[in-house]
Amino acid sequence: MPGRYTSFAEFWPFYLREHSKARTRALHYVGTSLVVLIAVAAVASGRWGWFAALPLAGYFFAWVAHFGVEKNRPATFTYPLWSLAADFRMWALWLTGRLGRELDKAGVARGAS
Repeated sequence: MPGRYTSFAEFWPFYLREHSKARTRALHYVGTSLVVLIAVAAVASGRWGWFAALPLAGYFFAWVAHFGVEKNRPATFTYPLWSLAADFRMWALWLTGRLGRELDKAGVARGAS
């Protein structure tokens, strides 16, 4: 990992390179989608205890991806808030079909599995 990042704009390309494999990103999408669904269900049902499941749902899939697929250390350990923001940004860009351009700018080969 290069020197400490001082802005989210500097961190973002690093984050994408740490998620270079399509399977890594797919596992993140599953976790992030579950987080959103659980949060919506908790609010809709008034079952506030479900919020306790959010970290488990999100981090389980992300850490399986990093340790099992990508073979790297999650950026969450060094940049917890920026990593969380980047997870949601990557997920939103993927949902809207705009992630490819960001991967290109970060130098991530899109065909990598």
